[in-house]
Amino acid sequence: MNKKAEKTQPHTPPEPNNRREQIGWYFYDWANSAFATTVIAVFLGPYLTSIAEAAADAQGRIYPLGIAVNFDAFYPFLIALSVITQVLVLPILGAFADYSHLKKQLLGVFAYIGAFATMGMYFLQGTNYLLGGLLFLVANLSFGASIVFYNAFLPEIATSDRRDAVSARGWALGYLGGGVLLALNLLLYARADGLGLTDGQAARISLLSAGVWWAIFTCIPLAALRSRYAVKPLPAGERYLSAGFRQLGHTLRELRLFPQTLLFLVAYLLYNDGIQAVIALSAQFGGQELGLPLSSLTALILMVQFVAFFGALAFGSVARLIGSKQTIMVSLLIWAGALIYAYAWLETEGQFFAMGAVIALVLGGTQALSRSVFSLMIPRGHEAEYFSLYEISERGTSWLAPLLFGLALQYTDSYRIAIVSLIVFFLLGLVLLVRVDVRRAALAVGNEPPAPPRIRARTHAADPPD
Repeated sequence: MNKKAEKTQPHTPPEPNNRREQIGWYFYDWANSAFATTVIAVFLGPYLTSIAEAAADAQGRIYPLGIAVNFDAFYPFLIALSVITQVLVLPILGAFADYSHLKKQLLGVFAYIGAFATMGMYFLQGTNYLLGGLLFLVANLSFGASIVFYNAFLPEIATSDRRDAVSARGWALGYLGGGVLLALNLLLYARADGLGLTDGQAARISLLSAGVWWAIFTCIPLAALRSRYAVKPLPAGERYLSAGFRQLGHTLRELRLFPQTLLFLVAYLLYNDGIQAVIALSAQFGGQELGLPLSSLTALILMVQFVAFFGALAFGSVARLIGSKQTIMVSLLIWAGALIYAYAWLETEGQFFAMGAVIALVLGGTQALSRSVFSLMIPRGHEAEYFSLYEISERGTSWLAPLLFGLALQYTDSYRIAIVSLIVFFLLGLVLLVRVDVRRAALAVGNEPPAPPRIRARTHAADPPD
């Protein structure tokens, strides 16, 4: 390691459970959730679909790169393409971060690339759906990369007994931040006529505001988080990038030594693909299948944000009573039930809002607890590498479920069949999750195992000694 790198590293690794550092970490969820809500969940899907529709021929098809695509399937396919790009890039970035002490700097670089690409969506109008697709690919790749480095800080700033709570608070603050900005954008959209704006202009301003929000509030975690030593020294004669490629291959081979970690990762990739598809495509489903106006869709997502804030905190408490894994399993059953309801009975705006409230209660808890559980199951010094694999299907970056949704829509012209097809991801994820032994996985990688649930601990306390 060169002398310049040594000088930039702290002499003493910061202790975990530092309140100032944890609060700063929470605020990156507050910052980037503007992209997840205003851009992915609400405005970009319907707006980019309308741009694609304006460019479509008489058969309702557009031709990106010469490929015939239904205009309303363009956005789901675009999400799938964005994550394929991440599959190729994020693991290399994760391995690079683990060899260097630049995790915080990389978080900042990709956060601001994503923020400026999002600001560029203000110029999306007319029939230029390709510009919208390109900006989304850049922004979503940068979003995913920044989350890799953000998540990799969790094992460093919180001990195993605190991770469920810290992770839940981060998700909760993210939902609150995304909700606050969405409320402002909803107010702008509702008053667009009085302000002399068209609906399209209001949507473009909302997209711009998400990028600005992301850029401004990223300053807080960058100021609060502290760099740690690189746990793995750089091999002699290696450069960071070549070492990153080499380490990626080693990590993929090493996964076989941790079968419980691999099993959880596969389960998570499945059920989180379903979650992300519901988040990303719910506005399109409501608009096209139920005929809901954009104002109603933004109001729904706004409600989800604030309900999810309380749901994330509540699920953190439930996890202390029955265990994180058991809490996630309950949430997956609720997700599956919601999709069945959407297929068979969902007809009115009121029912759409009621279903949204139920989903909101489990949304944050499922994601927050999955993150904290996974952090227990990865070896020290490999956090960014493993979280890069984890992030492949994190918020707004899933590809299998949107691809299935798009194909179902392409061949059946039925949004109801497309939405219920996603249930396979929740059920398969649940089946695999049942087989995961979190305690054994933590011990296998040399981490402290999770504390037992309170109910089980009280039962054991009442048992007579051997």
